[in-house]
Amino acid sequence: MDGYTSSEEENCYSDRDSFDGLDNEESDSQWVPPKPSSIKVITKESLLAAQKEDLRQVMELLSLREHHARTLLIYYRWDAEKLFAVLVEKGKSALFAQAGVPLVENHELDTSMNSSTVMCIICIEDVSGREVTKMDCGHCFCNNCWTEHFIVKINEGQSKRIRCMAHKCSAICDEAVIRNLVSKRHPDLAEKFERFLLESYIEDNKMVKWCPSIPHCGNAIRVEDDEFCEVECKCGLQFCFSCLSEAHSPCSCRMWELWLKKCRDESETVNWITVHTKPCPKCHKPVEKNGGCNLVSCICGQSFCWLCGAATGRDHTWSNISGHSCGRFKEDMEKNSERAKRELYRYMHYHNMYKAHTDSFKQESTLRETIREKVENLEKRDPSARDFTWVTNGLYRLFRSRRSLSYSYPFAYYMFGEELFKGEMTEKEREIKQNLFEDQQQQLEANVEKLSKCIEEPLDQLPDDRVMNIRMQVINLCVITDNLCQKMYECIENDLLGSLLFGIHNIAPYHSKGIEKATELTICHNSKACNAKKADDNGCTLESQGPSGSGSSDQSGYSSRKRPRKENFGAAFFDLNLPAEVLEGN
Repeated sequence: MDGYTSSEEENCYSDRDSFDGLDNEESDSQWVPPKPSSIKVITKESLLAAQKEDLRQVMELLSLREHHARTLLIYYRWDAEKLFAVLVEKGKSALFAQAGVPLVENHELDTSMNSSTVMCIICIEDVSGREVTKMDCGHCFCNNCWTEHFIVKINEGQSKRIRCMAHKCSAICDEAVIRNLVSKRHPDLAEKFERFLLESYIEDNKMVKWCPSIPHCGNAIRVEDDEFCEVECKCGLQFCFSCLSEAHSPCSCRMWELWLKKCRDESETVNWITVHTKPCPKCHKPVEKNGGCNLVSCICGQSFCWLCGAATGRDHTWSNISGHSCGRFKEDMEKNSERAKRELYRYMHYHNMYKAHTDSFKQESTLRETIREKVENLEKRDPSARDFTWVTNGLYRLFRSRRSLSYSYPFAYYMFGEELFKGEMTEKEREIKQNLFEDQQQQLEANVEKLSKCIEEPLDQLPDDRVMNIRMQVINLCVITDNLCQKMYECIENDLLGSLLFGIHNIAPYHSKGIEKATELTICHNSKACNAKKADDNGCTLESQGPSGSGSSDQSGYSSRKRPRKENFGAAFFDLNLPAEVLEGN
């Protein structure tokens, strides 16, 4: 079945926004600044600054030292909102106790201890007062015992939350003390400890994840609002933020995982074997019948009845087998065979449709250079002609719509099957919902094919009036396919997934302008300047939610579980998708 699957590289393309050369004379509205991106790229250089930004908020609110603020954030998985909610609900004492932060710091040693000897209760040895360390929780042990404890914990992978050695003490040790003691004996291990603390901001933060590019680009992506989204890294890779696989909406992550497994493993081969073969009663190998006689022979020499699978002798006629009566035929065997056959045909239908659209996408991807040559020829033919940006806009609207359409077939396979949602719908409800979805799916498919046909026209060889006619068709089809994609997503979110009682499946929101590209993370070290900048950004956001004459329809998109929708479907007259190759070429 490997031949049926398409690799991520073959299906990967980039949805990017561009206002360059936009031909939109129909609108007289003023240009509105775009909404600031809520998806940020965290590079190796900006990782420390991003962590410091969250630390600063907690330090200022609770008047804490940095390592205590980090202890709190690591415990609450860098979710500052959850941390503040616990603070309000349970109070400071409970907040600190749960995270292992001492309420009162007792890290200073008595001056009399420096000139005397102290017995360490761990190693039971007398050591100089200068060779002991007291943690914030008040417990004091010799530096050698502390160092050995820290080394063991770091090697065990517990660098981010190393507890005090004292019995029943849940306080987290001071990272500065750990760093100082370990570096004296194992500098490499101290660097490993530092790296673990730094990367905790990504490893333990559900809103920050490493880019899954191979080879790894070294970047991480941070989202602000919804973890169920599709993003594009600075390196150009597009992926689902939730499961880190290729972008697959409107499939949920669970559906896509099952679909990939179904396509890649031998599950359908097993189905075929079940339908077309019978096991030999002696060696149990599958045997395929290649004639009309019901007496078949295995390569091991055993003869058996094809109808009931029982071992028999070789003597037979066309009507019966000597010494054998086929009264042992079981009805459940027939039902199982029919069920396997039905499931196989159902899978083949959805897989063939999915594969047909992914193959079409591969073919249409080769149109990029052809379209560029056509536009260049048109501009040479008439330098004063109108702008031909509508051609590339139509091409990338075709890419976006084709991809949504192709992934809608794996979604339908699981949505209307019994593998995930058995018992969620009655047969009547399933039929009604399937008809509703397939009607929208077929409308989208028909208009995508029309758009593909228009894009493939030899524009540079047609007369001007024919080119203008195709131009209007492309613009109209861009609007239609965009609206149909949005309505299909709305149907999936509200009428299909939104009505489930038990299963919870989230899908990434649909963006008319394509998958949102992550922008560079900018860190403001001045809190007043940061607040002023956030206020300015919020002001831009409020303005950008109004009607825009630029023709872009969706700024925020929406996802499943009835996420509120803010966009105006009728406002999309131009698709602004531009892939990385085109932008870099320009």
